[in-house]
Amino acid sequence: MTEPQTQDFPLAGVRVLDLSRVFAGPMCAMVLADFGAEVIKVEHPGRGDDTRDWGLRIGKTETTYYNSMNRNKRSITIDLQTPEGLKIIHDLVPRCDVVIHNFKTGGAEKLGLGYEQLKALRPGLIYCAVAGYDASGPEASRPGYDLVIQGEAGLMALNGEANTPPLKFGVAVVDLMTGMYAAQAILAAMLRRERTGKGQLIEMALYDCGLMVTGYYGLDALKLGHDPERYGNAHPSIVPYGMYEAADGPLIIAVGNNAQFDKFCRQVIMRPDIVEDPRFATNVERAKHRLELSPMLKELIHTFPRDLLLERLTAAGIPCGRVAGLLEALTSERTRRGRLVQDMPHPVVGTTPVFAPPYRLDGQRLPIRSAPPTLGEGTREVLTSLLAMSDEQLQALQAQGVLTLPQL
Repeated sequence: MTEPQTQDFPLAGVRVLDLSRVFAGPMCAMVLADFGAEVIKVEHPGRGDDTRDWGLRIGKTETTYYNSMNRNKRSITIDLQTPEGLKIIHDLVPRCDVVIHNFKTGGAEKLGLGYEQLKALRPGLIYCAVAGYDASGPEASRPGYDLVIQGEAGLMALNGEANTPPLKFGVAVVDLMTGMYAAQAILAAMLRRERTGKGQLIEMALYDCGLMVTGYYGLDALKLGHDPERYGNAHPSIVPYGMYEAADGPLIIAVGNNAQFDKFCRQVIMRPDIVEDPRFATNVERAKHRLELSPMLKELIHTFPRDLLLERLTAAGIPCGRVAGLLEALTSERTRRGRLVQDMPHPVVGTTPVFAPPYRLDGQRLPIRSAPPTLGEGTREVLTSLLAMSDEQLQALQAQGVLTLPQL
């Protein structure tokens, strides 16, 4: 099956100026890049994006953290604190459809990069500002950090086992979801502009998105008038539904309805007497009597080999799966078959693994068009092609510290 051509991508011809750094903004820009937009990532000439120094080193300027959210982009280096650097950005804006940034509230305006300032240069501009908190509220000036907001939004309070301290999620889930929400908003604004010709100001707050991530737990808390109980790997209202230890390793068992529980008892653990007990006949009763049922099931499941349980569960049509280690999952046949991780060329280390976009359009996974860029790799090409800057101009700006150029 051949990969789609550039012109077949949904966002082919769209140009994005990405002034953001770290996670939420770059994640948003990567979503747009995956769909075919040309994303120009603007970075500081010396240090680049902060995440170029987070995680495990790859080559000279990349890390595992940086690479996880910067595929399919070009990197240019511009010092936004200089008049010359600011002029370059102002010259690029009329040639772009979207601007993304995550400056502190008011910071873009101080630099001359606020919405009204850039809208004057590009009337149809879609401008997405990501911040920690509501830009019109009393906390507008507070910096936004994923971990802080996981705590403030109640996410840590719903995560983990009962009777243990609040626990953060394993990944920066607030940043991740804010980036995805922001990309959705930009796509909606692009559709609106297609219909009306008007641009739009989009403001995304990490706290707002973090609160949305609480989902049904959040609504449970409002209904109960107190925090829901935490069940760790178990489900708050479905039993049995969670991780269990077989005789030789962990697995997931997700019994979704009463018919499945009947099969689970009769065909998997071979205990029909359990489902015939009125305390466990329906999910409502099982949840009510989970303190009696759960230890019994835990003990029974531990007596069976994992593969035997998985075979019986699958035959009974009950959702199940092995609990894999992270490296095991990344190198599994399922991952390999889906080409979810691919080796891409790298100028220093030869190749580097890169996650592929998760989207399939018309039966094809969107390809990785380019690996996460080295710092400033596209400075010369982008500025010469879009702004017709000469090499002499670029060299002079490099000598002033406004930008850095890749070696020819």
